[in-house]
Amino acid sequence: MKVELFIPCFVDQLFPETAFNTVKLLEKAGCTVTYNAAQTCCGQPAFNAGFWDEAKEIGRKFLNDYSEDGVIVSPSASCTGMVRNYYSDLFTNTALHNKCRAVQGNIYELSDFLVNILQVDYFGAELEGRAVYHDSCAGLRECKIKAEPRQLLSKVHGLELFDLPDNETCCGFGGTFAVKFEAISSAMAQQKVDNAIAMEADYIISTDASCLMHLQSYIDKQQLPIKTIHLADVLAGGWGNV
Repeated sequence: MKVELFIPCFVDQLFPETAFNTVKLLEKAGCTVTYNAAQTCCGQPAFNAGFWDEAKEIGRKFLNDYSEDGVIVSPSASCTGMVRNYYSDLFTNTALHNKCRAVQGNIYELSDFLVNILQVDYFGAELEGRAVYHDSCAGLRECKIKAEPRQLLSKVHGLELFDLPDNETCCGFGGTFAVKFEAISSAMAQQKVDNAIAMEADYIISTDASCLMHLQSYIDKQQLPIKTIHLADVLAGGWGNV
């Protein structure tokens, strides 16, 4: 299957290894991956901040960067959810109406694509330790992803996976929320991390680098004995660097 890769701007700038690991996973699953180097952002930051005209301009570029009938895969439930759910607010009854609908129906978050479309859940990955999985708000509510990441992680050699008591609670990032309401955001991160440590977890795993970035910032500031890691990086572990 031919796949067009969408790498969110913050993954491109801050977590490039996650992008490379996404390519490795898709290729190992039998896909031919193409990447349009002209791609930038989906427009979510501007949209969530209320700058819809600016978000529409960025979204128009996004739609034009991808083919109308191509399958698009992204290692981000947040950005996938933005395109699937909120582009309708920007492009319904516009010249890009039909292109928008086509792209919305063809974009997938990585775990959703691997499990439900390719029906592949084993990569020979290895990761020793205990981990909890964090359901990002976008993954759970916008992309309806819950079982898929857990199914993939259950096949990772050496990994013990546990559910957090508050695994459906927001980590506190929320994009601009973390900036506008820093104290509340930090307290929510603390609760999430404290619960993970109480379960003696070595890792917090998620499909969203933005959530993991937020939690890792709190972990680093408090110098806590736990680490965040993206699902793609886990699945590429043990073989992806060979």
